[in-house]
Amino acid sequence: MTLESLLAERAVTRTLTRIARAMDARDWSAFDDLVLPDATANMGAGELSGRENIVANIRSFLDECGPTQHLLGNVLVDVDGDTATSQAYVSDMHVGAGDRSHLTFSTLGDYHDEWTRRGDCWQLVRRVKVNRGWVGSFEALGPGPAGWSPKS
Repeated sequence: MTLESLLAERAVTRTLTRIARAMDARDWSAFDDLVLPDATANMGAGELSGRENIVANIRSFLDECGPTQHLLGNVLVDVDGDTATSQAYVSDMHVGAGDRSHLTFSTLGDYHDEWTRRGDCWQLVRRVKVNRGWVGSFEALGPGPAGWSPKS
């Protein structure tokens, strides 16, 4: 492994972490630097195309939710020139807001991501979240995208 590939692995891991922190801080403008405009994703509520749609999907769950924390672990990054793939465990905790503050919702899953280097920055190209399990109440979250239900 070369120093360049180690630095690239570190940069991808930092960007992965910055995305998780941006969700928890509700810093939606941070996604402009972290995710390509034409990125795609499937995080469990259907296929999404475009950064704006990805952010809108996330916001549909988090904007009306209380505090959240997306913890990442067991991160594996494989770099091939200006592209990379990563896998990371994610454990996310969501606490309801207002009259739902007694409710919590948590998932266990894996992020399977694809990345590209643009200049000195690594940006997300594609995310697939593999949900392995959940506990708690979906009511701790916001309503989700139009037409979505926990059973769909």
